[in-house]
Amino acid sequence: MKTLNFNVIALAVSLVFSTGAIAQNLSKTDYKAGKDKIAAEYKSAKAACASLSSNPKDICVAEAKGKESVGKAELEASYKPTVKTRYQARIAKAEADYAVAVERCDDLAGNAKDVCVKEAKAAETSAKVDAKAQMKTTEANATAKEKSSDARKDASTDKMDAEYKVAKEKCDTYAGDAKDRCLDQAKKRFGK
Repeated sequence: MKTLNFNVIALAVSLVFSTGAIAQNLSKTDYKAGKDKIAAEYKSAKAACASLSSNPKDICVAEAKGKESVGKAELEASYKPTVKTRYQARIAKAEADYAVAVERCDDLAGNAKDVCVKEAKAAETSAKVDAKAQMKTTEANATAKEKSSDARKDASTDKMDAEYKVAKEKCDTYAGDAKDRCLDQAKKRFGK
């Protein structure tokens, strides 16, 4: 049973770390296990950076921090799958990529370094704008679906009312009991 739980937790965490993971609700236990795993991976990655020096060490630390922040954001998006948490995960990824790119630019000097930093900032801005556009599109689609559903419901009601009026009018060709039966049938048919 412990092996099964460990395998389930490992699977959940691996889904969190995959960039194309489908958002799904995690249990509180899986969420806590995921957080612990991310913290352990960060600690391990940061310890591995200790053997390095100067800019390679800075790059290594930036990568470790970035992986941790992206992992936490994606875990949160899996635990509470909302438009906002998915947006925050995309932002965390953009910021982590930027931090690593800027550290890589430190190996350069002069204009080449300036260009590298500007390119990194442009990539971050582009990723953030794309994340915001996707969030707005998702929200707009949800609102449009709701409005479309309401419009179809209203149209259906209007159509039924119009058909009921036609059926009532047809009943006017009858008299007495025949007219009453016709009207009763029309009311039952159209739920009036």
